[in-house]
Amino acid sequence: MTATAGSIGKAGPVRTVKTKRSVGSAVAERLSGGLVRVVLLLVGLFWLVPTIGLLLASLRSPQDMSASGWWTVFTKPSQLTFGSYQKLLENSDITNSLWNTVLITVPATVLVVVVGSLAGYAFAWMEFPGRDWWFLGVVSLLVVPVQVALIPIAELFGKIGLFGTIFGVILFHTGFGLPFAVFLLRNFFAEIPRELLEAARLDGAGELRLFVRVVMPLGGPAIASLGIFQFLWVWNDMLVALVFTKSGTQPITVALQTQVRQFGNNVDVLAPGAFISMVIPLAVFFAFQRQFVSGVMAGAVK
Repeated sequence: MTATAGSIGKAGPVRTVKTKRSVGSAVAERLSGGLVRVVLLLVGLFWLVPTIGLLLASLRSPQDMSASGWWTVFTKPSQLTFGSYQKLLENSDITNSLWNTVLITVPATVLVVVVGSLAGYAFAWMEFPGRDWWFLGVVSLLVVPVQVALIPIAELFGKIGLFGTIFGVILFHTGFGLPFAVFLLRNFFAEIPRELLEAARLDGAGELRLFVRVVMPLGGPAIASLGIFQFLWVWNDMLVALVFTKSGTQPITVALQTQVRQFGNNVDVLAPGAFISMVIPLAVFFAFQRQFVSGVMAGAVK
């Protein structure tokens, strides 16, 4: 049976099937254009306006600040001066409070990261009685507000001689930072493949060596994000420091608030002090924002 020449090479009409896009996909395609990027850029610049304004205000003299707004420096750049920062360095209250902030923030951050990492590894990979119940109890502490514990812990610190000391503030921040640290790191460490840990144990690695050589390097993003989160929280804290510190142990946030109360027109010290207090955590966040986001997302979603 042979095919005719007319039937060979003849193809029927090709039908094109049009797929109907959903409204959500159409909107998403339009929003992914350059216009949205421009809008987001403008929103980011608008968010930075207070920081830029504070920087320019800290570089102006008190006479210029009382005469006009900070935006006039764009037409009169001769107003910019570092005299306010020089006067700030001569103010012992501000400089001592800045050093107190470092003494509070760094140990509170390191303690939360170290203890939270050890506890997170224990809850994730070590077997001990009541492990799940203990972890549930630690996670339940996340819902306890800081304000509830201020008065009882202040009375306890007063009885044992820790009230008004830097060490007492460090302990408070460490205690309230650990529940989130354990929750974050335990969930992150639990995602490590079991085969990898078993292979390390077969090679003779103990729990401590396994934690240092295997778990810590793999948990770098979560540990970095935890450190950034704790650093920002402690550095910007004012409530705990206002309750638990005295005149010689006050951090920069309380010292600036005291300067406002005592010297309402002391703008040449307040503006540079507030900018230094703001720019340090801001720089830390922008330097490690990728680790912060990836660590929080990986640890919070299992």
